[in-house]
Amino acid sequence: MTAKVGLMDTFGRLNNYLRISLTEKCNLRCVYCMPEEGVPLLPHEKNLTREEILRVVKICARRGVNKVRFTGGEPLVRRDLVEICQDIHHVPGIKTIAMTTNGLTLSRKLGPLKEAGLSHLNISLDTFDEAKFMIMTRRKGLDRVLDAIRQSLVIGLPGRVKINCVVMRGVNDDEIPKFVDMTKTDPVEVRFIEFMPFDSNKWSRSKMMSFMEIMDRVESHVGCKIRLTNTKETAKIFQPPGHAGCIGFITSMSNHFCGTCNRLRLTSDGNLKNCLFGEDEVSLRDIMRSHPSDDAPVEAAIEEALAKKHFSHGGKASPEEIAQGKNRPMIRIGG
Repeated sequence: MTAKVGLMDTFGRLNNYLRISLTEKCNLRCVYCMPEEGVPLLPHEKNLTREEILRVVKICARRGVNKVRFTGGEPLVRRDLVEICQDIHHVPGIKTIAMTTNGLTLSRKLGPLKEAGLSHLNISLDTFDEAKFMIMTRRKGLDRVLDAIRQSLVIGLPGRVKINCVVMRGVNDDEIPKFVDMTKTDPVEVRFIEFMPFDSNKWSRSKMMSFMEIMDRVESHVGCKIRLTNTKETAKIFQPPGHAGCIGFITSMSNHFCGTCNRLRLTSDGNLKNCLFGEDEVSLRDIMRSHPSDDAPVEAAIEEALAKKHFSHGGKASPEEIAQGKNRPMIRIGG
């Protein structure tokens, strides 16, 4: 029997990257991610078990998925995170295991996660100011996040440590130079992310700073034009002269990179999303529980979801149309 080809969508894009939300719980309440009133949490039995997560990864790995990223909510809230990481590390074909975290409790699990196979790490940090951190996250903890970043650099993961910064006009855009300075001596990749619309996060175009606006601030601070060093990654990466680290831009709103999209997203309750901004979802959880020993229906559902994948932004024509859609809040997607 001929082996099936990789997970290809109708636009010829090979989907070899699976982002897994391990939980919708979070110990922060970031304004761009979670509605002010919070989100109703699902009963425990509605979420995927460790065994079900591993089953999906194995099915996807057989079809060419080689990169997995843990997201949340906050993935470190999940008690069996290290064990899940260890499970996936041993799946044939998986080459990269990454995690996006707010860093609040990262220090305690850095060593065990590295031993379990974690290779890449993104840490969210939107401000260096304690008062502003309280405003943006609705919680305390800036010192713990900064300490987690320092420890991550010391422990030496295989991949470069990345800092995710969502830039919001009038909120933290004045700190862009401080983030650039972070790359002078530390070998980090600071990623400036355009503010994106999700359910109840009060997005508006006036709050969003575009890639080019942020770039102007960066170049003004470093005193020269900075050079694009890659064309294939999601982020546009630039190298300031003489800096140990680099600057990245996630330009989802102003200059999308959907043409090279290779991602599928699995929510904590087991729904597969083919686009961050798309409303289409299929429950792999329900299919797996109905077919505990047969992977064929699960694989068929994944293929069906891929067949519905739009070229860009879940079929939405503008950020305003995305904002008016019926998507989940970011906290319940996982990014």
